[in-house]
Amino acid sequence: MKRIGWLLTEALAPYQVTLVRHEQAGHFTLQVFDESSHPVVQRSVLFSELEDQRLLIDLVDGLQRDLRVAEGRLQPSMIAALQQVQHQRGQTLGL
Repeated sequence: MKRIGWLLTEALAPYQVTLVRHEQAGHFTLQVFDESSHPVVQRSVLFSELEDQRLLIDLVDGLQRDLRVAEGRLQPSMIAALQQVQHQRGQTLGL
C-alpha cells in the first residue's frame, strides 16, 4: 500500500497523498494535502480501485480534476458543460 501511496503522490505532485485503512475490509480514506499540509481533497476508495490499473488511472484523473476545481482553475459548471459535449458526441457517433 505504501508503494501505491507513493505513486499517487508522484502523479499528483506537488501534493502529498495519504491512504488510511478503514475498519471495513477493502476500504481506504485517500487524502490529498497541499504544500502547507492543509487537506484539499478527501475521498473514500476501495482497494480494487488501487490495484486495478484502469481504475487507478480513473481515480488519478478524477483527483486531478478535483484539484483543479479546488485551485480555482476549473469551474464545476465547466465540467458539466464538457460532459454534455462528450455525451452529445457519443450519441452522434453512435448513429
